[in-house]
Order: sequence, then structure tokens, then C-alpha cells
Amino acid sequence: MTVTQQEKATSPAAVGRLPKRPRGCGTERAHPRPAGRDQYTIGEVAEHTGLSAHTLRWYERIGLMPHVDRTHTGQRRFTNRDLDWLSLVTKLRLTGMPVADMVRYAELVRDGERTFAEREELLTAHREDVRQRIAELQSTLDVLDYKIDIYADARRASERF
Repeated sequence: MTVTQQEKATSPAAVGRLPKRPRGCGTERAHPRPAGRDQYTIGEVAEHTGLSAHTLRWYERIGLMPHVDRTHTGQRRFTNRDLDWLSLVTKLRLTGMPVADMVRYAELVRDGERTFAEREELLTAHREDVRQRIAELQSTLDVLDYKIDIYADARRASERF
């Protein structure tokens, strides 16, 4: 069973107790998936996700990706669930979550329902880190806006003469 299969089968979302899925939580696609398909080569997944084939292989090797099925010739065959998982992993990376924490999260998902509390704790702690970084970035943006306004006002004043 893959990480996403385990999570879907045992999560509160599977029984309808979670709030509506937020925008960008595995629902938007940089490149739409071909209709009616559920088998993708590593090249197709790389194109779809923007991750390199090297990164995809590395994610699998370190345990961040669940087991990826292979053809009789050994080529990886990714599924829609794998793409959903990669979408989540990409979002976690964008938030600055360390790879070790993402691997730990993947392990917890594979371990099933008994890890809900630990998963929640891991994500809650990371959310607080993200909120602190957002506040720092907002403060920095405020300084930039202030400086830009000063230069814009000075430029407008010099153009009047």
C-alpha cells in the first residue's frame, strides 16, 4: 500500500470529517494529467511536477516517495496517487520544511491511524515556523514599500520642476 493509499484509507478525510480542501492542496496542476490515465513515466512526472528525474529517484531512495511500481523491464510507473503525494511534498518544500521532517511525515503516514496525533504535532509546529517567516517577510515588505514610496515621491517632485 502506498503512502497516499494508507492516508486516504485511514484519514478523517476518508470519512468526511475534514474541512473543504484548500486551494493548492493537490488540486491544481501545472500541466493537466491526460484524461483516463493512471500510469506515468518518470519523464512525464518530471514534466508534470517540475521536479527532475534525479530528484524523483532521490525522493524514492530516501523514503519520501512511497514504493513506485515498475514495469517488467524495471521502468518506474507513477500513479495519480503518486502525483498527489508529490504535490503535497512540493508544497511542504515550498514552506521550507526540512527533508528529514518530510521523510518523518511520510513514515508516520505509512504507519497509519495511530500516528494522527504525531502528524498533527509535526504539521502544527511547522505551521508556526511558516507563520513566523511570513511575519518577518511582511515586515521586510513593509520596509521595501516605504523605501519605494520615498523614491517615487522624490521622482515625482523632481519631474515637476
